[in-house]
Amino acid sequence: MSIRELQEEIVDEFSMFDDWMQRYEYMIELGKSLPLIDEKYKIDENIIKGCQSKVWVHAQMDDDKIAFTADSDAIITKGIIAILIRVFSGQHPKDIIDADTDFIDQIGLKEHLSPTRANGLVSMIKQLKMYAIAYQTQLN
Repeated sequence: MSIRELQEEIVDEFSMFDDWMQRYEYMIELGKSLPLIDEKYKIDENIIKGCQSKVWVHAQMDDDKIAFTADSDAIITKGIIAILIRVFSGQHPKDIIDADTDFIDQIGLKEHLSPTRANGLVSMIKQLKMYAIAYQTQLN
């Protein structure tokens, strides 16, 4: 599936809920289904800077696509990173770099997060794109 298709799927899923309490519950469920990062990658170098809670992300190339795993010590943050990993994991580095993240606004996520969590969300996106840039550079 393309990044755009995955984003549209997430927008559709979030539109099924009437209020933000249900959406938060759904995000918590998504966080529980997150492909967990191996404990050996839960190191300081893999912590995303700019997040209030701890978020670890590991990236590796599988063929010519990036596979991401992650974890967080906060349940809502874990749901947020789960959404981003669902969209970006298994994609080509160039597609991740070029990807628009307007689906975040479409589901209303940023406006329903505290300012510190919203900043953390931006930091997560930035870090995933930085991994993609690093891998794209290696491919060229």
